[in-house]
Amino acid sequence: MSDSTEEPVFVDELNAALEELQRYKKLIVFADDERSRLLLEKLAADSEKKKAQTETESWINSEDKYTEQFQKDLEEIQEELKNLSGVNQDLKRESEDLQMKLQLKRTETDALQQRFKIKAEIPVKRVKFTHPVEDDSEDRDEHVESVFTITQRPSYLLKGGHALITFEKENVSEQILRLAKCSVSCDETKMDVKPYALTLEPSVKFEVHIKVSKKTIKFRNAPPILPEERMRDRLELSFSRASRGGGEVENVQYDKQNGTGHVTFLNTGVAENLALRGKFCVDTESDMLVDVLPLYQYQLKKFQTYSGVPNRTVLLGGIQDVMDEEDIQDHLEIHFQKPSNYGGEVENIKYVPTGKQLMAFFSEDNTDTDA
Repeated sequence: MSDSTEEPVFVDELNAALEELQRYKKLIVFADDERSRLLLEKLAADSEKKKAQTETESWINSEDKYTEQFQKDLEEIQEELKNLSGVNQDLKRESEDLQMKLQLKRTETDALQQRFKIKAEIPVKRVKFTHPVEDDSEDRDEHVESVFTITQRPSYLLKGGHALITFEKENVSEQILRLAKCSVSCDETKMDVKPYALTLEPSVKFEVHIKVSKKTIKFRNAPPILPEERMRDRLELSFSRASRGGGEVENVQYDKQNGTGHVTFLNTGVAENLALRGKFCVDTESDMLVDVLPLYQYQLKKFQTYSGVPNRTVLLGGIQDVMDEEDIQDHLEIHFQKPSNYGGEVENIKYVPTGKQLMAFFSEDNTDTDA
């Protein structure tokens, strides 16, 4: 009875032990699988680590290489900047030198322009036409031509304590210039006067050729209050009206930008009459009064520069103000008229006292002196 009762208990424990054994086997298999997986992951991680280390070493080497190249490039750039700075300084100095030279040239140009500047006033003269001059040129009926010759009189700036003396004969001035000094008596005193050769400032001579059109006039103050073509038509129509002093029009030129233009007539006389009137009424939408002027053409010809050397005039320097201006001038003239002083007949003399100056002008043949 007792054996049959304990047997089932033993079987149950055996079955539980078998189940526990199976469970442990599964856990061992799972552990083996997990161990294998972890080994594989470790191998993969080791491979990735090795790869990462290789890449890191490569990046470090590249970084060192790039750092070295950067440093080298930086040094080259700094050297180039240093060279460019030197070049910039050289260019700056050269620019300053050129600016200085330019300023000197401008100063020289201004001086030359001032020297050759011409201020000429042409006197008004009564002109009598005796007979027409035959002209074979094709445009003799188109223009009135005039030629003016402009001559700048040679000049010399006479400063204080100096005098200009002109003799009638050239050999007298030559004799005076050979002397180192001239002792001029002034009442109870004497003064030593030194003669100098005179060189005049450069002067110019040129011709101005002027042509005045006999058929064409120019107009201004004609704003484009109408379209350009209509303005041109209105201008041509208005200047064609004989009742307004016009005539048959050959051509009209109109510039709408500044309201000016030219009108050319078929016949002569119309342009002259309109130019004398000075004003003309143009029929637009409302009457427009425009200025009418003659058409001039200027041309400069035969421009010449020359320097004159007066052969009969001597510059006297070192003159002291020992008496009045007129008295000194009289004593100078008396001294240089005497043949015993190597002088001769004086044509003209001008003395300038200290502190003053005068501009002396010479005629073209150097026979006259005006101060």
